[in-house]
Amino acid sequence: MPSSTSNLCPKTPLRAQLTPGATAAWPICLGYLPIGLALGVLAQQAGLPWWAVGMMSVLVFAGSAQFICIAMLSAGATIPAMILTTFVINLRHTLMSSALALYLSNVRRSFLALFAYGITDESFAVNMTAFRDGHWNRHAALIVNQLANAVWVCATITGCLLGQFVPRGAFGIDYALTGMFICLLVFQLRGRLYLITGLLAGAISVGWYLFIPGDSYIVGASVTAATLGYFLQKHHRRSG
Repeated sequence: MPSSTSNLCPKTPLRAQLTPGATAAWPICLGYLPIGLALGVLAQQAGLPWWAVGMMSVLVFAGSAQFICIAMLSAGATIPAMILTTFVINLRHTLMSSALALYLSNVRRSFLALFAYGITDESFAVNMTAFRDGHWNRHAALIVNQLANAVWVCATITGCLLGQFVPRGAFGIDYALTGMFICLLVFQLRGRLYLITGLLAGAISVGWYLFIPGDSYIVGASVTAATLGYFLQKHHRRSG
């Protein structure tokens, strides 16, 4: 059964508790640098000042939603449309938070609020894998979230400040987020069931996009594929 109990002794020095989190977070931070810079450049080209980009990164802290918001802003979308789209896209955080909650029982609400704020696709993947391995604790997981958050905010602001020196479409920055999610998907394919679920998600998202108007295909495909994957896993365990 999952447990929130740390494998570290309560008398363990704080540095010894934080070092594993920082060690696990640095690959995320390394990935956030180019993507954050790309977001900042696109935001500057869309007409946003650096302080607005900083506020967006602090208040939203969701790369995919921020990229989509900037694209909608460039296309002249209304504010209510951008807010609703961001809300729908970020609904996947409910699923990620529910999965991590299994390892954070009997934790203060103030800690949970701070932890939940920093959950992203990347930090979720790292923390979930570490929790499953059993050698992890909530303090290390919090460091992963917040260190990644700090790097993201700094990278987006820096990208916005440097955006005026970068030509439009240069360096393939519009592909940065797509490439990152492909890498995350590949690292999560740990078996045949995961591969089948991923293929189902891709097929459902394409069909949903073609036949149902709007941007609901992202959340719809994720929830549907995850549900089908759950039943496939349940069937596999029964037959095995």
